[in-house]
Amino acid sequence: MTPVTTYEGRRVALFGLGGSGLATALALRAGGAAVAAWDDNPASRERAERQGIETVDLREAEWSDFAALVLSPGVPLTHPEPHWTVSLARAAGVAVIGDIELFCRERAKSAPGSPFIAITGTNGKSTTTALIAHLLRETGHDVQMGGNIGTAILSLEPPMAGRVHVVELSSFQIDLTPSLKPSVGILLNITPDHLDRHGTMEQYAAIKERLVAGADLAVVGIDDGPSRRIAERREGPTVRVHVAGPTETLAPADGLVARDGVIREGEAVVAELAGIGSLRGAHNWQNAAVAAAAVRGLGVSGEALQAALRSFPGLPHRMEEVARRGRVLFVNDSKATNADSTEKALTAFRDIHWILGGKAKEGGIYPLVPLFPRVAHAYLIGAASDAFAATLEGAVPYTRCETLDAATRAAAEGAAASGAPEPVVLLSPACASYDQFRSFEERGDRFRELVRALP
Repeated sequence: MTPVTTYEGRRVALFGLGGSGLATALALRAGGAAVAAWDDNPASRERAERQGIETVDLREAEWSDFAALVLSPGVPLTHPEPHWTVSLARAAGVAVIGDIELFCRERAKSAPGSPFIAITGTNGKSTTTALIAHLLRETGHDVQMGGNIGTAILSLEPPMAGRVHVVELSSFQIDLTPSLKPSVGILLNITPDHLDRHGTMEQYAAIKERLVAGADLAVVGIDDGPSRRIAERREGPTVRVHVAGPTETLAPADGLVARDGVIREGEAVVAELAGIGSLRGAHNWQNAAVAAAAVRGLGVSGEALQAALRSFPGLPHRMEEVARRGRVLFVNDSKATNADSTEKALTAFRDIHWILGGKAKEGGIYPLVPLFPRVAHAYLIGAASDAFAATLEGAVPYTRCETLDAATRAAAEGAAASGAPEPVVLLSPACASYDQFRSFEERGDRFRELVRALP
């Protein structure tokens, strides 16, 4: 735990008692604050009360007593309208912040020089966060990893000299962190997302920009317009990262370029990614180049960097290589809940026996039509089967399988019978899981079990 001492002796309101909210309440209490917590879910309140956290209906509280409102990042701050606690806090002149802000204030107070690497982006931030933490651990560093990737930031060990915090941040978390000043700030990319919570694309991009604006060193992927403009506006040390096409000029001169699985700085080779299954595809080349730029300031380069990249296992459910059966590679990409995510997997492989379907997102799989030549056969499951069959008709042979169990068996048989040198059975559903599974994790775990049970 990181005790929050910056509110010692003061009273703090807290709304949202999920995993990070409860961790925040405990950290505030450990640092000497009086916490008045609330959640609309009675079960969450009961769990907090069992751990000694005072619950107070904040609708009836005296807001002039509070030094701050700590808001869960899942609760609307501005759009579609401010949450009722936000309105009450603002009317009383009470600051609205999040748990990342509490960490930043504690770091500034107790260990201002401690390494703090913060990662954001519309896509790829979890893989990049895990990769940076892996590279540092493999080279002997004391690493704490958390934030949006899973472990609440205040559940991590506190900042101190020589300890590196590697933290994934969503736009919701950044929006609640006014004093965000990491030692390394990473912006991977920006594409439209969460506009229901941020109002406009311009506002969404502006929130992302705040992570790198205050950083000692910024690392910015420049392969989309909003991120490129942010890099151009940035004042201070900046590493630009670009993924180049096969015939493209190797630029920029002031950063790193990834092409054909090789990361270069000018003419010098920084790292080679060929043969690293967990880092297949151009999107992972960007992740690896950004990670390399982040860790070089901590002394990780050369052979140590290359060896650590090769041992990276990847993340579960994100192009996870779960098994080989003869020539057939089985890949769990259950995290791909929309066409944009599935595009990354289809780009990374050929001779694909593609398992897809579930609860469809707007637009379905139509954006993936240009990648259909990579697909040998499609196996349809779940509620989206009719709509997806209509898109595949005449372009890709398909089989309606209804369930993941049936699709996995059929895809394994089809891939084994093909003449391709390395056919791939790919679960990349391009759909939410909620028609048949509680989560994409449960869906991916089931696929892994089914594959391991095959002959």
